[in-house]
Amino acid sequence: MESGLAAEIGKRKPFESLRQEAFLNLVRTHEQLASEVTRLLKQHSLSDAQYNALRILRGEGEPMQTYQIAQRMITAQTDISRLVDRLEASELVERERSADDRRVVWVSLTSKGKAVLKQLDKPLSELHETQFAGFSDQQLRTLSKLLFRARQSEAKDNSE
Repeated sequence: MESGLAAEIGKRKPFESLRQEAFLNLVRTHEQLASEVTRLLKQHSLSDAQYNALRILRGEGEPMQTYQIAQRMITAQTDISRLVDRLEASELVERERSADDRRVVWVSLTSKGKAVLKQLDKPLSELHETQFAGFSDQQLRTLSKLLFRARQSEAKDNSE
């Protein structure tokens, strides 16, 4: 029995290149793994991006400016202000204008935001353990290095 992406999607002809197959494998894997995370987050009325912003704030441990949150996001956010608006409306973050410079707005995690993250810590950790249960620690380190390298290759190509 044939295995691999081609068999999984019922592709009859070979891929145009190994690079195309690797890319499509990456996309397919991302979609499957990310959809599981998305379902878990939806149970807490959060999007992936909202969760990411909350985790950034918790990790920093102190208020941050909106642009600082945007810089650290895993996925690019074109409208970080709107994302923070939604988090504020849900009472997961609060904003405060700087006394020194009224143009500066600080965003901080509320106790409700911390509580939501705490509720998600264990189920999300368990989900990741399940998703990657078939890999050894060395395989996971190798996978992470290869994925990082793929992003570095693209960044290098785009800067030339």
